Amino acid sequence: MSALLNKFQSHMDSLPLVAILRGLKPEEALAMGQAIVNSGFHILEVPLNSPEPLRSIQILAQAFPNALVGAGTVTSAQQVREIKAAGGQLIISPHLDDNVVCEAVNLGLISLPGVATPSEAFRAIALGANGLKLFPAEIISPAAVKAMRAVLPQNIKLIPVGGIGIHNMTDYRKSGASGFGLGSALFAPGKSAEAVGESAMAFAEAWHKF
Repeated sequence: MSALLNKFQSHMDSLPLVAILRGLKPEEALAMGQAIVNSGFHILEVPLNSPEPLRSIQILAQAFPNALVGAGTVTSAQQVREIKAAGGQLIISPHLDDNVVCEAVNLGLISLPGVATPSEAFRAIALGANGLKLFPAEIISPAAVKAMRAVLPQNIKLIPVGGIGIHNMTDYRKSGASGFGLGSALFAPGKSAEAVGESAMAFAEAWHKF
């Protein structure tokens, strides 16, 4: 097992919550990252449709070397290479794209492609994905997660993303979810670092109370 995969597994064991920082600006990356990391989060995602995402990834990766920092909304192999060059270690997509997963795996990065069906899930696993982003979770109920968990390898991480809040985390966890991606409920443009830290702390506490 590679050092990066060990890092991913360790963070998923301690607090498997992904901070999705869509809309993050480079000038606020350090403050937001500090607030989130101080709350116990170890996995940070900057979607590529944010302002200057590669710069924010570079800032976060340099400031928080123990965290797993990467990009979301990755749709091409070229973007995977650019993310690695910026210091990113995590590749997350809203969909399953063979080229994206294979490039991430070939470069030794953590790959979490988006899937919504068992067929997509098994395809992603065959390509070498390290975990599965269940997206959009708004259409993937806890019952659907339970059904998928029953047939997928038990070591595969299932991470629902989309519409996740403290109110529905428990139902998904009971159904076999391994962690969650947290977007607007955690961070949104214009939200202060202090407020983001408070939200992160609330999510961390909710996870540990289960």
